[in-house]
Amino acid sequence: GSLTEEEYLQARQDCLRLSRQEGLDAVLQIQDLDVLVAPTGGPAWLMDWINGDHYSGGASSSPPAVAGYPHITVPAGYVFGLPVGLSFIAAAWQEPLLFRLAYAFEQATQIRRSPQYLQTVDFSQNAPAR
Repeated sequence: GSLTEEEYLQARQDCLRLSRQEGLDAVLQIQDLDVLVAPTGGPAWLMDWINGDHYSGGASSSPPAVAGYPHITVPAGYVFGLPVGLSFIAAAWQEPLLFRLAYAFEQATQIRRSPQYLQTVDFSQNAPAR
């Protein structure tokens, strides 16, 4: 259908209400927060050249994307040598605050490494304690 159909317009209105007023805005206001900080998702997923990617789902980037709110991801560490990101999420028009916080985190941690394209993953790295 078109972007002017009533069904689409209602779904869009519902998504904006749920992600903004009843979602991010509500959490930030009720908890008296300037930003939300959360893992962006799981570690980077492995590429399967035959069956395609196997994304494990769940990401903190979806709510700000639906709301149209600022979100920035920075390197947070590595699991089995695969990068993991940390997301900073804020209300509308708060990009300057996110830039300052993300930059401060990057400077304090110095975690970022140049990307590598590995043939395989060494699952002995950063293995959880047993």
